[in-house]
Amino acid sequence: MTEFLTLTEFPLQCGIVLPEICLAYQIYGEFNHPSNPTNIILYPTSYGAQHLDLDWLIAPDGILNPDQYCIIMVNMLGNGLSTSPSNSAHCGLAEQNFWFTHWDNVRLQAHLVLNHLGIQQLALVYGWSMGAQQAYHWAACYPDRVARIAALCGTARTTEHNQIFLQSLRHALTSDPTWTGCGFDGVPDRGLQTFARIYASWAASQAFYRDRLYLPLGYSSLDDYLLRGWEAGYRKRDPRNLIAMIDTWLRCDVSDNPIYHGDYRAALAAIQAKTLIMPGATDLYFTPEDCKAEADLIPNAQYLPIPSLWGHRAGNPYQHPPDATFIRSAIAALLAE
Repeated sequence: MTEFLTLTEFPLQCGIVLPEICLAYQIYGEFNHPSNPTNIILYPTSYGAQHLDLDWLIAPDGILNPDQYCIIMVNMLGNGLSTSPSNSAHCGLAEQNFWFTHWDNVRLQAHLVLNHLGIQQLALVYGWSMGAQQAYHWAACYPDRVARIAALCGTARTTEHNQIFLQSLRHALTSDPTWTGCGFDGVPDRGLQTFARIYASWAASQAFYRDRLYLPLGYSSLDDYLLRGWEAGYRKRDPRNLIAMIDTWLRCDVSDNPIYHGDYRAALAAIQAKTLIMPGATDLYFTPEDCKAEADLIPNAQYLPIPSLWGHRAGNPYQHPPDATFIRSAIAALLAE
């Protein structure tokens, strides 16, 4: 069951104080010790996703086992369940000098974990893509509260190359005729069509398309895959929320906060958690080279690429069991340490 934590007068990093902010979350499994649980896994959502899109991997034989661990899935700000432009009149977009950051996300999540639920330490923060970004923020900003992190297909700071990709997505939406400068006065059909095709071109590797790995998934053609596998999914999301999450991704920097004051190397060096860094071997957003460079700056990091042609989507392999098996084995080994 989805639960909601509501706080008042919450200061965002952009300088705006929200009269009310809401964090949507769901708990799978039970605390092993009610007064001081030691089996807690925090699982933040990724771009465009809500927790029910990602909880496929929570199962007794899955990547995260709710019979052994209590998994708390937290919805990122801007995703349509937690506070977002679509559900709060107080939320604008960057054109209105309003945006969410991962510093906002982890502070709100920390209030849930530490204050509301009374959890002293997390056994693991598990995240894919923007969820991995939040995992890095947790480990750097709350180093004594996190025993382990698993960062799948994500970096602690958005690279300039990644920013170009994100800007192309943002421009696809804001170039639509329905864009008003601060929102939309209709459905941005052209924008969503372009947005989905840009996203699909980066999300899987060139080899994925060369080998037409989408055909065994039940799609009849490339056009069918782009329409039903990509565009249809993003049409379920409010385009203002899609922009808000892009704005968070664009600003991702684990050191951009009052703790590290922009010292990126110091932020990564401060991570005490056992850190598993798992890029997709063919990821075009968060390249293995970028992930390896960060692994070299973290004291207790293991670098383990996912050997897959599925690009960025190797980190969320609900359609590709071999990648899920690889990740499950790596997470089991991490939790056994």
